[in-house]
Amino acid sequence: MLGRIWVAIAYSPAMLASVMCNLYRMTSNAQAIAALFRADVAGRNLPALDEIYPDAEAPVVVNGSATRQLAMMRWGWPPFGDVKRPITNVRNLASPMWRSALADPAQRCLVPVTAFSEWSAAPDPVTGRKRKHWFDIAHDPLFAFAGLWRHTENGPRFAFLTCAPNTTVGRIHPKAMPVLLRPGEPCDRWLSVNGVDAAAMQLPLDDALMREITEPAPGARQASLF
Repeated sequence: MLGRIWVAIAYSPAMLASVMCNLYRMTSNAQAIAALFRADVAGRNLPALDEIYPDAEAPVVVNGSATRQLAMMRWGWPPFGDVKRPITNVRNLASPMWRSALADPAQRCLVPVTAFSEWSAAPDPVTGRKRKHWFDIAHDPLFAFAGLWRHTENGPRFAFLTCAPNTTVGRIHPKAMPVLLRPGEPCDRWLSVNGVDAAAMQLPLDDALMREITEPAPGARQASLF
């Protein structure tokens, strides 16, 4: 079992709206993860996860001893130094914090995702609150974030890479976007190459592949991919 005991971390709506890349959804299923990411899901089923926030448990694909494995982990790398909350996004790959994990394919992971959200830079003029904007990959109903993970005394935790945004995301959130991996060769490469080549994958996805989407109603499961 990969999950154990967790300490709840309080994330206020205002705090979440002020940070980047801290909300996504995974409304696909274990069978799609098994097929697209070539992972052993051990017969498990997954609920539709409409809104995954920091410190939530989420599915992650890792390199196993013989094959890739589907695991459940908490989102948020353990804090260190003056950092008080778990770290959800990885940007500075030159930092010693990430260097060893990036260099080891066994500590890289795929974070399955069907859409991710960025908060608007300015409040909505009608509501006075920042608004969530959702994005996905038009022809890939299931894709992945490029993730890193590690064991902790309370169980495994993960974070995922961010990069400078493309135009599609940047017009809403000009600071950053997640590093997105399409199924197939990009995912294979992320889980196998050396650290230098892995760092070179910290790039925004081509705008032609992405779109902003209308937010679906809560509880709407993605149609089966198979």
